[in-house]
Amino acid sequence: MDERAWLAERFEEQRPRLRAIAYRMLGSLGEADDAVQEAWLRLRGADTREVENLGGWLTTIVARVCLNLLRSRRSRREQPLGVHLPDPVVSRAEGGDPEQEALLADSVGLALLVVLDALEPAERLAFVLHDVFAVPFGEIAAIVDRSPAAARQLASRARRRVQGAAPPPDADVARQREVVDAFFAATRDGDFEALIALLDPDVVLRSDGGAARPGATIVLRGAREVAARALTFARLSPFVRPALVNGAAGVVVAPHGRPFSVMGFTVREGRIVAIDSLSDPERLRQLDLAVLGE
Repeated sequence: MDERAWLAERFEEQRPRLRAIAYRMLGSLGEADDAVQEAWLRLRGADTREVENLGGWLTTIVARVCLNLLRSRRSRREQPLGVHLPDPVVSRAEGGDPEQEALLADSVGLALLVVLDALEPAERLAFVLHDVFAVPFGEIAAIVDRSPAAARQLASRARRRVQGAAPPPDADVARQREVVDAFFAATRDGDFEALIALLDPDVVLRSDGGAARPGATIVLRGAREVAARALTFARLSPFVRPALVNGAAGVVVAPHGRPFSVMGFTVREGRIVAIDSLSDPERLRQLDLAVLGE
């Protein structure tokens, strides 16, 4: 096996981990793939004879590419004002997709990605690399051009914000599904009180309709407000298809087979604490919903 083929094989072994890092850093599936591809291009052009840890070297490259992209977003203000949800990862309700499971190893719900989007780029990098992928602070420090102690502080600040704003969901996905199914049953039946019982008093609904549906781009807080909003879409309840959204119970709403929205739910202690809904037609077209089958 020549050196190029050997490098390609080693890179493919690292690709799932690199893509998982990039997705958590960027919240965009397309940009994550671009960052991984950039790492491959740099690997092809590099002299790797003195690289002792190829996985660590590639992680550093992907992290630096992602950090530059995040900084560019901030400087250009590319993100639209208001709600902008990360790209959801949609898979069959029963699971079993190895590629999706590799991407989502270690919980990475939409609510968590929303919080990560609010962090400073260096904070996000330090948190993702250290808390999720166990990269030492010494290596993170070199990427962000700070001391190991400063890198530790970046991760600590990010951790406090994540713990306060994105608590982990219940681990039992089957139980999550029961709560989500009950939510749509109550919506279909117009049962306002049943909805209130299923929603945490401080539930947050984030809806991203993109440029095509500006009226759908909102943030609502509180059980009564979210329940009232849910009832306005009761007509869509028959078109709800169960799915896993970022590894948690969610749905794809597809009237007449055409995706209208992807909804992710965060269920904690048996109640819904967050609903994240993407209904931007342009972004929905970019998602791979074929995994759901007919």
